[in-house]
Amino acid sequence: MQVVNKAVKGGGWVSTIADVTEQRRNEDRAIRLASYDTLTGLPNRAQLRSHLSVELEKCSPDNQVAVLFLDMDEFKSVNDSLGHLIGDELLKSVSSSLQDCAGPNEFVARLGGDEFALVVSGINSESQVLNVVQRIYQAVRRTHQCSSHQLPVDTSIGIAVAPSDGLTCDEILQNADLAMYDAKSSGKRTYRFFEAELEKKAKDRRQLEAELRKALDAGSIDVHYQPILDLQTNEIVGCEALARWTHPERGYVSPADFIPVAEQSGLIEQLGEYVLRAACSEAATWPGATKVAVNVSPAQFKSESFALKVVAALAQSGLSSGRLEIEITEAVLIGDDQTALMILHELKAIGVRVALDDFGTGYSSLSYLRRFPFDKIKIDRSFISDLTGEDSSSAIVRAVVTMATEHKMVTTAEGVETIEQRKILQDLNCSEMQGFLFSRARPGHEIAKMMAGDQGERVAAVS
Repeated sequence: MQVVNKAVKGGGWVSTIADVTEQRRNEDRAIRLASYDTLTGLPNRAQLRSHLSVELEKCSPDNQVAVLFLDMDEFKSVNDSLGHLIGDELLKSVSSSLQDCAGPNEFVARLGGDEFALVVSGINSESQVLNVVQRIYQAVRRTHQCSSHQLPVDTSIGIAVAPSDGLTCDEILQNADLAMYDAKSSGKRTYRFFEAELEKKAKDRRQLEAELRKALDAGSIDVHYQPILDLQTNEIVGCEALARWTHPERGYVSPADFIPVAEQSGLIEQLGEYVLRAACSEAATWPGATKVAVNVSPAQFKSESFALKVVAALAQSGLSSGRLEIEITEAVLIGDDQTALMILHELKAIGVRVALDDFGTGYSSLSYLRRFPFDKIKIDRSFISDLTGEDSSSAIVRAVVTMATEHKMVTTAEGVETIEQRKILQDLNCSEMQGFLFSRARPGHEIAKMMAGDQGERVAAVS
């Protein structure tokens, strides 16, 4: 209750008594909304900055302050495949794990989306920070029960330490973010400390992204094709389409540089669709039943309209659906098998062939073969590079070929570079090969000449 006394003329006063319970509740609610995240109950970015400012005033070389930025790996695929309600449940579960593992000198906050932060005070050695990192991974890397789903989680962590990496909130937060991005770029599921050169890397990355976007809009990304040979007849039975970029000033830009930028910036869908259309148009000019294989990223494959885009590319080019192979990796399938299965069946209904790429490098490849209608398995180059008649790689390839044969699937060996590898693959009854032994990826006009050439020359090239 609120009592207000007001004096009146002639003496005396008037007392007003009012119930302000709801008003106070609203004020408390407004204060909480300004300081805490509504979904997880954790302090928000504003409160993090306030806390960090206080800690920075006290920090010194013997009393350092570490800021750890956490970004959940593959969270977008959870939202896209299972929906935002499940995504929210996962965020709440992760936030609870982080709170439970935090020590007395550690402040946990949610920055927004799938990003969290820890401020750790009283640091005097790098080993203390690494102990915190290990506790975080122990807490986060568990199966989170979200409704009826059991979801594994991992995170990338960026670390900046004051005063060496900055003295203001803006400097430390920016540098922790740069370190986190570097962890993401290094393959995720790891941590990185801030280093001065990361600022330059970030600037270069932003510039490369802008130039890639411009190149896509201008249609100046090239598509090259690496031939795939039948191991028994040495005929070119198909080609894998690969994006190539020759920059007017930088010159040749490696796919290892621009593909990650495309994935991280959201340009990968535009790039993938660009390659799909170009590959279908090029393959329509090839003789006979020669196929073209196109790699598809997880982002493309999660799109509900992906099958329609494939139909549009086929219709525009005039290529028959049976001559198109869509190559996916295990990463496409992780998260929501049912959605992936639906899209695979849509592709099969169109008549498009589907290949599982980089077979053997994931955790669940064998189980996927039993559950998804693949037409082809592409055996990863890591099993081919050391292939000899007696080693374990030979046994693995033999097992894969046998299993694929039982399921009426074609097998393609990637990265074949020596005649010995080719001979062993033939003896193991592998169906196809691709690699530098026969040809690198080439522009479309060179591939056309190869296909028009004498068949005897092809045999001699790999004999």
